[in-house]
Amino acid sequence: METIKYDLDADGIALFTIDVPGQSMNVITAELTRDFDTMIAMIEKDEAIKGAVITSGKASGFMAGADLKGMGEIFSSGGISGGGEKSKMARLFDSVFTLNVLFRRLETSGKPVAAAINGLALGGGLELCLACHYRVVADNPKVQLGLPEVLVGLFPGAGGTQRLPRLIGIQAASMYLLQGKSMSPQEALGFGVANEIAPADEVVAKAKAWVKANPTKGVQPWDQKGFKFPGGAGQFNPAFIQTFVAGNAIALKTTNGNMNAPHAIMSAVYEGAQLPMDTAIRVESKYFARVVADPQAGNMVRSLFVNKQAAEKGARRPKDAAKAPTKKLGMLGAGMMGAGIALVSARAGIEVVLLDRSIEAAEKGKAYTADKLGKKMPKEKLDEILARIHPTTDFADLKGCDFIIEAVFEDRAIKAETTQKTEAVLGADTIFGSNTSTLPITSLAKAWTKPENFIGVHFFSPVEKMPLVEIIVGEKTGSDAIAKALDYVAQIRKTPIVVNDSRGFYTSRCFGTYTAEGSVMVGEGVNPALVENIGKQMGMPVGPLAVFDEVSIELGHKVMLQAKKDLGDAYKATAADDVIEKMVALGRIGRKAGKGYYDYPEGGKKALWADLGATFGQKPDAEQPASGEVKTRLVYRQLVECARCFAEGVLETPEDGDLGAIFGWGFMPHTGGPFSMMDTVGLAEVVRTLDRLTQQYGERFAPPQLLRDMAAKGETFYGNARLNQAA
Repeated sequence: METIKYDLDADGIALFTIDVPGQSMNVITAELTRDFDTMIAMIEKDEAIKGAVITSGKASGFMAGADLKGMGEIFSSGGISGGGEKSKMARLFDSVFTLNVLFRRLETSGKPVAAAINGLALGGGLELCLACHYRVVADNPKVQLGLPEVLVGLFPGAGGTQRLPRLIGIQAASMYLLQGKSMSPQEALGFGVANEIAPADEVVAKAKAWVKANPTKGVQPWDQKGFKFPGGAGQFNPAFIQTFVAGNAIALKTTNGNMNAPHAIMSAVYEGAQLPMDTAIRVESKYFARVVADPQAGNMVRSLFVNKQAAEKGARRPKDAAKAPTKKLGMLGAGMMGAGIALVSARAGIEVVLLDRSIEAAEKGKAYTADKLGKKMPKEKLDEILARIHPTTDFADLKGCDFIIEAVFEDRAIKAETTQKTEAVLGADTIFGSNTSTLPITSLAKAWTKPENFIGVHFFSPVEKMPLVEIIVGEKTGSDAIAKALDYVAQIRKTPIVVNDSRGFYTSRCFGTYTAEGSVMVGEGVNPALVENIGKQMGMPVGPLAVFDEVSIELGHKVMLQAKKDLGDAYKATAADDVIEKMVALGRIGRKAGKGYYDYPEGGKKALWADLGATFGQKPDAEQPASGEVKTRLVYRQLVECARCFAEGVLETPEDGDLGAIFGWGFMPHTGGPFSMMDTVGLAEVVRTLDRLTQQYGERFAPPQLLRDMAAKGETFYGNARLNQAA
């Protein structure tokens, strides 16, 4: 066996150690699946083997589940290629049923099998453990056991939806299956997912001791006569029915019906709980095949797992640039953004000079870290992090910093002054990053003598929670600056995208279309509640009006005024401008003022401003647009702007576009991102819809020529990207 090492001791206990070559963490590959078959056949047929222990040879953990990168054929084709009399779906079922068959053979081999879990066991890794008769877990609070597949559009397809409910009950299992949550060793012990906890270097010995002491215990509880589900099951069990009534309601509220996997999980658990295990796992694989065959699963896995991992491992990093980790960061501005950047940097072990106009403001910025982390970690650890943050008002204290990030007020003159004062201390050879969210990097770089060392580093608020950083390359930005910024983002464990310079870059520019289109519809007399509800129902985190309040209508107004000033006659006014102007004139500038599109009563729940409809001439109910049309406008206004960014070269890859949209402004994750969505819908259909919207609502929906050309040729964004990579 290539991936599993075998050893038989004097007691007849076989030790199978999983160690997949070329992988930092064990994952279920085609080779490992073949070796599982060999291993299980040995347990079944070799009389010298009295029982078995399965463990991992990796220090990184037990196993992280399926190799999602290796499932490309299944996702890309919606099935398994090949001829024969079977349909594509039948072949797909056979493929996804393979592990279920293997793990069922393992638990019915008639011999006791124990899992010695030396580290994290996720997805298929935990499913393998659940198919064992006894589980010993390393006593380490950092060890995670869970079934997180739902987070990337899948669900446990190797018995997880059947064994976990039979172990811990349907209600408890549903929480882990539907939310993708992990449990600690102590939690696992309490549930019975773990039978024993032991020091990591003793898990194999403990597992062997159990196998030796229990030669007849090679039978799962659910294969024993009289087995009953913890908490009960069956159509006539009130608790069982109530679990599914509540579970379906919660799943619908959480996903708005946009996600396939949660519904499939509920169905597999409901049906499987009323069937014997051999039939139940077939039901699970049936639903798993349906989920995999839909483009949603492939799109989500590609964006939320494959592309995300690639970005974090440096996919866009210049290959010839030397590694340049940041040792001492100069953080200019200690407001909410600057304070958040200081927090994540100090937490990553980087020294931070936190500079602001007053020492009180700088100290307040440092206190932000104490406030956010104080309740989450021991005082000694917090003090260690706080000791890395050095508040100051003196630019001279920046001496020794090897990377600068500026997050001062969004005003070109103030930024230029700050930039020049910094260069006077450090010189222009230091890499300077600006956290501007809208001002073009090329123009800001004029204040730095060496523009090749100037780059945009756009964070999202709140910094400590938001996973994305948008790296913006100016016209003269060099590869060393790009490498420095990406190495820093890797240090603070965030996901980077790399885009080229333009007004609003990628994320701010495209996100702005969502809030703007919502504002336009309010100005047209569309019911604001309809706009908001459709925004949430289609899969955005919040409605366009609520999120505009959050980021500040006033800020949107300032950005609009700056754009008018910079562009002059080239500025293209929109219908949203009039709505924003009126809101600002009314003093309704967003949540920070306690009033915007919503009212924010002190100590009360926010609600849409009661006079919003009347202020903008809300139409009677009979004249309101269909919900589908509101959705189309909100979605396609974003899609066309994303396509324009690609056509104009702001984006160079669809991967950056999808990651930036999902993690930057919360674009409907179930689609895999705007470029995955356009590929799935079909570019010809996207162009047809945009042409209709352009005719009906105006030029803001007009598709770029590149999109028309790609549609005419039958191309896709990801298909072209693969061809470019191959070239």
